[in-house]
Amino acid sequence: MVFSTTKFIEQTVPEIKKTIGNELAITALSGGVDSFVATALAARAIGQNLYVVYVDTGLMRKDETEKVKIAAKNAGIKNLIAIDGKTKFLGALKGVTEPEKKRKIIGEMFIRIFEEEAKKHKVAYLIQGTIAPDWIESGGLGRDTIKSHHNVGGLPEKMHLKLCEPLRELYKHEVRALAIELGLPESIAQRQPFPGPGLAVRIVGEITEEKILIVQDACEIVENEIESASKTGKMEKPWQYFAALLPTRTVGVRGDERSYQYTIIVRAVKSLDVMTVSFSHIPHEILERISTRITNEIRSVGRVTYDITNKPPGTVEME
Repeated sequence: MVFSTTKFIEQTVPEIKKTIGNELAITALSGGVDSFVATALAARAIGQNLYVVYVDTGLMRKDETEKVKIAAKNAGIKNLIAIDGKTKFLGALKGVTEPEKKRKIIGEMFIRIFEEEAKKHKVAYLIQGTIAPDWIESGGLGRDTIKSHHNVGGLPEKMHLKLCEPLRELYKHEVRALAIELGLPESIAQRQPFPGPGLAVRIVGEITEEKILIVQDACEIVENEIESASKTGKMEKPWQYFAALLPTRTVGVRGDERSYQYTIIVRAVKSLDVMTVSFSHIPHEILERISTRITNEIRSVGRVTYDITNKPPGTVEME
């Protein structure tokens, strides 16, 4: 059956209104298309009874908070509440290396912050942009848990907010179509996905502030180079593209001296529904430019590799 954006909106807006009733709600805005679409639908349904909350975990892309504020303004969201949660998140994650534990800590921390905000405004509901792959990969309907998405498997067992997830049965391409139908800017509708746990799943092993800065800078280089190459017709734009950091260092040479530095993995994939992906065939000249920039501009990185793993057997992110 062909997905109808018009029909979905006509059915979902009244459903949200019926679910929330006369209560107040918070919508979790991350900056991605899923949360923006969920927010736009909720705004149509309950209007002034909606509080839009963005949490900076300290694990976001470079300058992400300012970008989210601008995107929210361009999307007509005037009452954005931006919360600095960096100290709480990084404190809770200190020394943690196991991927599932990271995800569960982040999921619970998000909820506790939303609950604190909810108490201020006497809010009863949390509206999330959860989509089908989130709960499928988190072990929904008896499936094996591939990875606990922070907004599903990472949720604490006891929480004081009731959930409303209007996009729960949709896939990413359907959400993008909805964004266009709802009149959201193309910069939001076509923005590449970013994981809910943020850079925590692009830093393999223990998270430190040094590693966060490395991955932020490396991701920015990868994004800039691939977007520039796609705009000039040198390559097809991938579905998702980023850099990740390995926990080990390797020997190299800086000038005439021995170096012992971090290794960056560059990842770029093609997909429709995120359930399966294939790695993108990036031209060698672009990979070379990415590698040169990363090793020249980030002095603590001495080696860059390109990940040619599909999903399955891999996943999109590292953890």
